[in-house]
Amino acid sequence: MQIDLSVQNVTRKFGEFTAVDNVSFTVEDGRFFSILGPSGCGKTTLLRMIAGFLEPSSGRIMIRGNDMAGIAPNKRPVNLIFQHLALFPMMNVGDNVAFGLRRRGEKKDQTRRKVASILDRVDLPGFEKKKIDQLSGGQKQRVAIARCLVLEPAVLLLDEPLGALDLKLREQMKVELKKLQTQVGTTFVYITHDQSEALVMSDYVAVMNRGRFEQVDTPQNLYASPKTPFVARFVGDNNSWTGKVVSLKAQSAEIETVDGHHFHIHVQDEIAAGKQVTVFLRPEAMLIAPDAGLTDLNRFKVSVKSILFDGANSRLLVSPVNSEKEMLVALPQNRQFDYIQPKDTVEIGWDQHAGICFPAQEETI
Repeated sequence: MQIDLSVQNVTRKFGEFTAVDNVSFTVEDGRFFSILGPSGCGKTTLLRMIAGFLEPSSGRIMIRGNDMAGIAPNKRPVNLIFQHLALFPMMNVGDNVAFGLRRRGEKKDQTRRKVASILDRVDLPGFEKKKIDQLSGGQKQRVAIARCLVLEPAVLLLDEPLGALDLKLREQMKVELKKLQTQVGTTFVYITHDQSEALVMSDYVAVMNRGRFEQVDTPQNLYASPKTPFVARFVGDNNSWTGKVVSLKAQSAEIETVDGHHFHIHVQDEIAAGKQVTVFLRPEAMLIAPDAGLTDLNRFKVSVKSILFDGANSRLLVSPVNSEKEMLVALPQNRQFDYIQPKDTVEIGWDQHAGICFPAQEETI
């Protein structure tokens, strides 16, 4: 498989501040690769270095095997789409898409054919004469992408392009973008702080924190098997406890939490008896009022504070009895829990393989 983008030990400093810290990764031809992280983690700085607007303080950026050191942005085989699409309102759709081709000096007939072809590929056939203000938000997104793809870049860079859209359109465009990328086959490198965007669209996701990559993995592995506490907190919803390892047997640890609960959890080799740990548990991993016959579950009672209705994503906001700690518990769709009301006390159970345990450390987002 051809490597379209290779970032090798790239660091970028601004004075004493290190914005990107020794980052390395590769993106294969035709992949949708996302960089996910909170504001200020360094993802935009990294993207601007790939685009050529910033030079690395150290390290190399290779595009299809060619070193980009000293290569100007307009000479690189990449195009960048910003959150604000920068379409030209005085030009129609065809002229917007043709803009780069005309600057390149391509012939009129060839330009016309390429514009028609790319508009067809982004599901906007015959839109050449449409004005920009006649388009929906989703159509504008596709015009901006077409304007870049018509130049046949090796890599398309996208800097939070859905951030300015309303929620419903953003949800729709996540699916549209993934379908479009699969259809055209161009390599996408996408940055976002929105975990849902990254998980839905990407083949691989890099979770970035304080200038470094914490984990690069498939969306499924990031969600199911986070490698660090930061990834566990940042990707998806998670409940957490801090506590101490009371005992170990094989790879099962008994944890005493700070609020007095005793849980058994499957652990990795680096966990030792007597150590402080943090336990993470997904809302959907908890069973509400589990059957008495399920004897291997960790069980505890909670007080229901609120019912958070959101259709298929409805949840309970609860606190363990005699605790102020708040937790989320998913309401499964295959069972009815209409009888549960605020201030009720219900039992919760979870399997020891459902939780994830890390040595305790301070984590900030």
